[in-house]
Amino acid sequence: MNQLQDRFEVRFNYASNLIEDIAVKTPDDAVSLQGIIDSLKESTGLNFIFLSDGVITIKAKSTVLCGYIRDKDTNEPLSYTTIQYNGKGTITNEEGFFELSIDDASHIVLIRHIGHRTIRSEARLFNTANCGVIHMIFEQQKLPEIILSHYLIRGMHKLDNGAFQLDFDQFSILPGLVEEDVLQSVQALPGITSIDETVSNINIRGGSNDQNLILWDNIKMYQSGHFFGLISMYNPQITQKVALQKNGTSAAFTDGVSGTIAMSTDKNINPGFQGSLGVNLIDANGFIDAPIGENASVQVGARKAISDFFETPTYSEYFDRIAQDTEIESNDALVTNSDIEFDFYDVSLRFLYRPGDKDFLRLNFIHTADEVVFNESAFIANDEEVRASSLDQTSIAGGIYYKRKWNDSFETEIDVYETDYKLRAINANVLEDQRFLQENIVSETAARFVAHNELYENFVLRNGYHFVETKITNLDDVDDPIFRRLEGEVLRTHGIFSEVDWSTSDGNTSLNGGVRFNYLGKFRRQLWEPRLSFNQRFLGNFNLEVLGEFKHQNTSQIVNFQNDFLGIEKRRWQLSDDMDIPVIQSKQGSMGISFQKSSWLINAVGFFKEVEGITTQSQGFLDSFEFARTSGKYDAFGLDFLLRKQLLKWNLWLSYGYLNGTYNFEELSETEFRSNFDISHSLSSGITFSTSKVNLAVGANWRTGKPFTPTAIGNDIVDGDINYDEANSDELEDYLRLDFSVIYTTNIGKKTTLRTGISIWNLLNRENPINTFFRVNPQNEAQQILQESLGITPNASLKLIFN
Repeated sequence: MNQLQDRFEVRFNYASNLIEDIAVKTPDDAVSLQGIIDSLKESTGLNFIFLSDGVITIKAKSTVLCGYIRDKDTNEPLSYTTIQYNGKGTITNEEGFFELSIDDASHIVLIRHIGHRTIRSEARLFNTANCGVIHMIFEQQKLPEIILSHYLIRGMHKLDNGAFQLDFDQFSILPGLVEEDVLQSVQALPGITSIDETVSNINIRGGSNDQNLILWDNIKMYQSGHFFGLISMYNPQITQKVALQKNGTSAAFTDGVSGTIAMSTDKNINPGFQGSLGVNLIDANGFIDAPIGENASVQVGARKAISDFFETPTYSEYFDRIAQDTEIESNDALVTNSDIEFDFYDVSLRFLYRPGDKDFLRLNFIHTADEVVFNESAFIANDEEVRASSLDQTSIAGGIYYKRKWNDSFETEIDVYETDYKLRAINANVLEDQRFLQENIVSETAARFVAHNELYENFVLRNGYHFVETKITNLDDVDDPIFRRLEGEVLRTHGIFSEVDWSTSDGNTSLNGGVRFNYLGKFRRQLWEPRLSFNQRFLGNFNLEVLGEFKHQNTSQIVNFQNDFLGIEKRRWQLSDDMDIPVIQSKQGSMGISFQKSSWLINAVGFFKEVEGITTQSQGFLDSFEFARTSGKYDAFGLDFLLRKQLLKWNLWLSYGYLNGTYNFEELSETEFRSNFDISHSLSSGITFSTSKVNLAVGANWRTGKPFTPTAIGNDIVDGDINYDEANSDELEDYLRLDFSVIYTTNIGKKTTLRTGISIWNLLNRENPINTFFRVNPQNEAQQILQESLGITPNASLKLIFN
């Protein structure tokens, strides 16, 4: 190099270790510089690049590593396998093929695929001469198997453990949604309704919303929606999969006597940068997924309401919906509300670290907030008095998850989380010069240890311990006259569980059975809870499913008064005291059969459920039982049915749900009557059309009306109070809604995709009553008040996706 630099007056740039072991013959003086460079390229295998006439850089010659990734046992291609090398990476296509540029054969190449053992090897050990087959060995871990794929639409599956799985990586489109919404999407499944159209009031087979366990990467969440329940607060960009379990839950989980909605993020470390920027008529959002070296990656997602900048038709419709019959809409006649401001935002963070093949670490963090502020003004003694009222709802949670694979048959998991929820309202009474402060605070800490032991092929024994400490505080504070009531309760529970996963080698039979022992320290109570999930495939196209479980939960939501928290979010969380507020316990059983052949799918499931320990305050009574304070139970039985047909790029479905729900409160004047959440018949249908660029969906939702208690005909007022007829002996008009969505995706650059969409909720602008109650008006008459659903609500989105 020195001789050539002197002879030709050039300069070479190179790393000394790149050439230190290479010896070449001194070139002949008659050979030109270009001739010498060509000779050196051939003899050294290095790459010589002219940066200018006088500067030459020397680099290792890059080669292309390519191949087909396949499963060693089945020889099937493994699509979406991650291949990483020196901070760069790629994924395999649907045929399992990949290509990756290699410039240093000594660097490590990592090949990862879910359910398979990671390959870690130097690049030089792979065959770079031709694109051969690279086999991956199945990792011995029992995972739920998909038995009914594309159950309703693409990306919605049914698993052999009885759960429904929504995979947003494959998701197509649902009517009325312009972007994926976790909690709106699960309502498309039979047996799942929202009696008031919100995601914060999802009813699973006749249960109230507080009976649903909502998990985000195994972190229990006590808040579910933005806009006080109209949209999900979980960013779909960072949430990859959602599992909905109505029955047959794993013994590793507690709470959620009606069902479990478990959201999970991606477990793969992304080899390259991905991100998106988007805006719709409700919020602006952003997302990044960036690698940190070869063994770690970080994801950050955020959304914020755009109402600070301008008010859209979607925002106006949403705001009118949540303000119905609240202090924002209907204050005292002498009081004027003004300067109403609403805002929400959420931030999600996920960090993954995989130091080796045996260890995996995940950190999660989420923070969400909703706020509404307005001024209340009135003229008092000819002077205008103005005071501010506000409502804040926030959640903040964090979790740590660590998994260790000790050998091919034994692995352990540890996850710890802290979750905090706060609802705070300041209600200003201008006329009385009074301030009323209310708070509801939940703080929960939990830790769980699980050991998986594969005793032999297709038989896994799972044992674990689960500790939960829950503290709930309620505050009522009035400044004039001074009144302050602060109540705080703490409950610690210990759970020990054991279960087995077993399946036959052909996959036709699968069984998950277990038992959970719970000890409630404060009450010195012991609860044993068996769980069962069984699936049998027979005659090639049929599946039989049997599910059962006993469960309990220690928390519930109650309404003390309809004007609590400004009437916007009236419900507050409370802990069981094992007396006036019992521990809620449930028993469930279901049996279903499905038939799937070519493009047809038929699924029918019959179920029954008994839930004891519910309180009247948690059931949303607005009649003669509104201020009752007692406990009881409800029974429910019914049928979930689905018919689906796929036709080329078209998908058609029809789902039906039948429900019979009955209360039993021994201390009420009527001991047995129809449940508030008893929607006897519900029907939904939809058509979707999907290509690589266009997704279109049209759907209709119909259901019978919500039960309510009417007044006694001809005698509706007695001694100044409303005289009610038999409890829940009438029902509202039927609910009917038609929705439409279309999403168009196109590439606008090599690594940039543009996605646009339009949706219309309630296309017919039908006025659907969703709730009703009676109040005595100034004329001493029983006045019926109707609460209505969203009217016609358009939305549009624009998103740039970077890969």
